[in-house]
Amino acid sequence: MDLPSKHLAEVVEQFASLPSIGRRSALRLALDLLKRSPEEIERFAAAFVNMKKNVKICSSCGNISDFEQCSICSNSARDHSIICVVEDARDVMAIESTRSYKGVYHVLGGVISPMDGLGPEDLNIHSLIEKVEKTPPAEIIFALGATMEGDTTNFYLYKKLQHLRLSITMLSRGVAVGTELHYADELTLGRSIQQRLPFETTFNR
Repeated sequence: MDLPSKHLAEVVEQFASLPSIGRRSALRLALDLLKRSPEEIERFAAAFVNMKKNVKICSSCGNISDFEQCSICSNSARDHSIICVVEDARDVMAIESTRSYKGVYHVLGGVISPMDGLGPEDLNIHSLIEKVEKTPPAEIIFALGATMEGDTTNFYLYKKLQHLRLSITMLSRGVAVGTELHYADELTLGRSIQQRLPFETTFNR
C-alpha cells in the first residue's frame, strides 16, 4: 500500500505493530487522527507517554498499578488467605468485573508456551512459590485459560506446590475449552469461580 506521506506511513506502521491491528485498520486510525486538532493530538500522545512513565507493576502480585502496591493487595477488606493465579492483568480485570471474588491475585505474566519461547523461568512462578512458602494461604485457585498452554502451566504449578499440601482448586469448566479467561462473559466466569473444584480431583478424572 503506497501512502502519499512518509509521516502518515510512520503512524500507520506504529498502529500496525499493535496486536490485532492490520494495515487497513491502522490507516483508518491514522487518518482519523489527522482530522483532529493539534491540542487533541497532544493529549492523545501525552496519555501514552504518561502511561509508560507512571504505570507500575505491583510488588506483591504483579498486577498493573499506579502505586508500588495495587489497590487490591493494599485493601485490608480482601481475603489475603486466598490467592487466585492468573495469566495477566486482563484476567484480573475480568474476574473483578464479576464481583464474585474477594481474595487477592498472583499474575504470572503469561503461560508456559514452548511455541512462543516461554518457559517456567520466564514467568512469575518463583515469586509465587516464595510467597506461599513464607505465608501458606488457605487456598490457591488456578484461574488460567482453558487452553493447552493453560493446562500445562496448571500442572507445572501443581507439581511445584504439591509438597506444601495446600488446598489447590481450579475453575469449573464453565469457561469453554480453548478460551482465554478474559474472553469469557461475566456470568459464566462468576459461576466458574464460585463452583471451583479441587485441582487433584479434576486432574485425575
